[in-house]
Amino acid sequence: MMAEQSTPPVEPEGTGPGRLRVFLVDDHAMFRAGVRAELGAHVEVVGEASTVADAVSRIAATGPDVVLLDVHMPDGGGRAVLEAMRRSHPEVRFLALSVSDAAEDVIGLIRAGARGYVTKTISPDELAAAIRRVADGDAVFSPRLAGFVLDAFAARPDAPVADPELDQLTNREREVLRLLARGYAYKEIARELYISIKTVETHVSNVLRKLQMSNRYELSRWAADRRLV
Repeated sequence: MMAEQSTPPVEPEGTGPGRLRVFLVDDHAMFRAGVRAELGAHVEVVGEASTVADAVSRIAATGPDVVLLDVHMPDGGGRAVLEAMRRSHPEVRFLALSVSDAAEDVIGLIRAGARGYVTKTISPDELAAAIRRVADGDAVFSPRLAGFVLDAFAARPDAPVADPELDQLTNREREVLRLLARGYAYKEIARELYISIKTVETHVSNVLRKLQMSNRYELSRWAADRRLV
């Protein structure tokens, strides 16, 4: 009698020796938990960090294939992580994942070394596909963001470039300014950015002082002129 042959088990998607190793960098714990849960079937999440310093040390220790990187965090945000890592660990690829869809954020991260930039409205399946493409060496962008990069690197006169006034603002101040210019109320900005209304008021006051403006309407016009809205 012939021996019965056993059928090897079918591995679920994202398992096995070829599974991509991903690291999460975002200063919102609930968002990191959500991404980890959504990506668990597709990739191996090998670590996470909420600050620039932790991200730099933990990425170096874990050696992931791809880092999902938030743009706006304290102490320099995603760009500071990129600049710290690109020389010592050039093999690690970075994909920006941010609520921001502003041209200067996209271009800043790409110039710093990110392989792509997608917004947090992306679906889990689309995000998993973007991670694979970045790991394979492709560049990935949410559709409307690709034009910003093409404009910048074609050196068009209207492309967002270095702006001394804008450079005065911290990443968080820019984020508050952008939402303010879109017509968000202070309460809505606080909810969107997971900060208090008092903190929003402080950021707006700082922006007004730095740009030497007197009200939010002037700020809105200023932001629109720079394509920040």
